[in-house]
Amino acid sequence: MKIIVAKSAGFCWGVKRAVNMAIAAAKENRTVYSLGELIHNPQETKRLETFGIKKVKSIDEIPKKSTVIIRSHGVPPEIIKKLKAKQTFIVDATCPFVKAIQEKAVSLEKEGYPVCILGNSSHPEVRGIAGHVKKPLIIEKEKDILSLSQLQKLGIVCQTTLNGEFLSKTVALLSKETKELKIFNTICKATKVRQEETKKLSKSVDTMLIIGGRNSSNTTKLFNISKHLNPKSYHIESAKELKIDWLKNIETIGITAGASTPQWVIEEVVRKVQTIFEGGETVERGFCKTT
Repeated sequence: MKIIVAKSAGFCWGVKRAVNMAIAAAKENRTVYSLGELIHNPQETKRLETFGIKKVKSIDEIPKKSTVIIRSHGVPPEIIKKLKAKQTFIVDATCPFVKAIQEKAVSLEKEGYPVCILGNSSHPEVRGIAGHVKKPLIIEKEKDILSLSQLQKLGIVCQTTLNGEFLSKTVALLSKETKELKIFNTICKATKVRQEETKKLSKSVDTMLIIGGRNSSNTTKLFNISKHLNPKSYHIESAKELKIDWLKNIETIGITAGASTPQWVIEEVVRKVQTIFEGGETVERGFCKTT
């Protein structure tokens, strides 16, 4: 039985940067506060707690003059103002790609374009982008387009983890409703690569495992892509969730993981699969890598 691990599986550059910045800050301070989960992965969040990185739900829980890390998803400007009012030391780990989207949204508004954000309205990245403009429009599903009145012009930015097919479909529909569209395809390159690899890998193996937090937007999208192409696709957060029945009568198993999934979690899953199959071989295939 062969185990094939996608080349891009695991931390993207922005997430790795945020984790490293948080740990570095924690080494200089007893406690570093993160407004919400630093990254969307329960296992890594728990590990980070051992370094003194504490997740809080609101600014009210953060003591004055303490150290606060802004997670990779970014935050609205209003949050930064409130943190400065508490005289906190801010470590800004906002992913530079996310920050670029925020800047594009602001520039579109200055040019007179109503700003439309394609993405999950409840996701912190989308809320952060929306907080940078006065009247953001958010499209989460195709049906949301129907709620928009016909506009003369419209500016579009995307959540970094948006499915590329959704962007194409939405732009096609909006072009019929709007006379002038200005579009920034701000889907992160790492997201595009992961999605393309998932499509290829899921079609070439008997079973797929997609590893990552269930609250991870990009992991969920990888699972949906894989499930559409390979019914034997399973979303797990850790090796503990792996079921032997999923691996019966198969010759190849593909493994990928979201951008917020640490390498150590992926390795635990690989070892568990190898244990089940008494040393299943891990191979390399173009868009994949050995572990």
